[in-house]
Amino acid sequence: MPKVRGNPSEKWTRKASAATQDYTDGIKDPRTPWAAATAASAANQAAGVQAAIARKAFEKGVAKAGDSKWSRKAAGVGASRFSQGVQAGSDDYAAGVAPYLQVIESTTLPPRGPKGDPRNLQRVAAIANALRAKKLASN
Repeated sequence: MPKVRGNPSEKWTRKASAATQDYTDGIKDPRTPWAAATAASAANQAAGVQAAIARKAFEKGVAKAGDSKWSRKAAGVGASRFSQGVQAGSDDYAAGVAPYLQVIESTTLPPRGPKGDPRNLQRVAAIANALRAKKLASN
């Protein structure tokens, strides 16, 4: 029977923590460009997602982790990285939201009615419909 030696968790943590340069090198010079490799695996991704749905992997994973793991990780890791992540994503956010802000600004709204008037919901529907049309046209 095989024997697991030492402390695998400690070894993984030590080795993975020391691999920052390998990680960086892999990003700079991947064997296959990320987008091409990812697009080529679309059928595998779909099959994997369908298999996970069939075995209820999402629900089981949530139940296994529970609120305590989520809270511990969100507070201990997520909180310390949140601001940095927001800053790093600022330009991508601006580029991603710009087309939708343009749709909002260019949508002609029906006239406003008095407070509580059901016609005011038509204004909301006009924005919702325009944004949904943009989303579907973008995909």
